[in-house]
Amino acid sequence: MTQPIQAAEFTSDLGSAPQCEQHCPIHLDQIRQLQPEMLPLERAQQMAEFFGTLADPTRLRLLSVLATQELCVCDLATALKMSESAVSHQLRVLRSQRLVKYRKEGRNVHYSLADSHVINLYREVAEHLDEMD
Repeated sequence: MTQPIQAAEFTSDLGSAPQCEQHCPIHLDQIRQLQPEMLPLERAQQMAEFFGTLADPTRLRLLSVLATQELCVCDLATALKMSESAVSHQLRVLRSQRLVKYRKEGRNVHYSLADSHVINLYREVAEHLDEMD
């Protein structure tokens, strides 16, 4: 049977995570149970790249507009006060992670969020940040 880790005193420098002052006993049976639940390294890398795509204010602003409605590149550029080529570049990055999709209508290209997962992710993060304020 696994025994809980004993309470330890913590030390912490400003800006760093608290650390135990004494060595805690390791519970191998708990660690073994966690192994199947741990995110595989390859999947962690994919997720890091995905979140890295979102780690750009311009791309987040594009998602915020597209969370409201589908828009053509011209309208997106005007809304963000950017050139069409700069917006197209950012949309290409978002498209590479399948966050946005597009459809052509004549000579115009209209963008929207790829699916409900993207809008839910965007809204969850926005709500989380609102709760922190």
